[in-house]
Amino acid sequence: MKDYKKSKKRIDVSIGESVRIMRELQELSQNELASLTGIPQSTLSAIEHDKVNLGVERAKVLARALKCHPAVLVFPGWDINTEKAA
Repeated sequence: MKDYKKSKKRIDVSIGESVRIMRELQELSQNELASLTGIPQSTLSAIEHDKVNLGVERAKVLARALKCHPAVLVFPGWDINTEKAA
């Protein structure tokens, strides 16, 4: 564990906001993302408004469609500090 690095929160972004941001960066509508993932548009809207939990399986499906790692969606705003933990 000598190479362990502390992580710290860099910005305050909710999981739903991270999904919306990534979707918008890919220039996709909720309907287009629904078609790509098989997740209903109404569920995507609820996720983006933090009314429904994302969940691991949905995170994997969305990450594939949004071309990012699931951690980008599940842990928004976190970054690895370059300092090593004691």
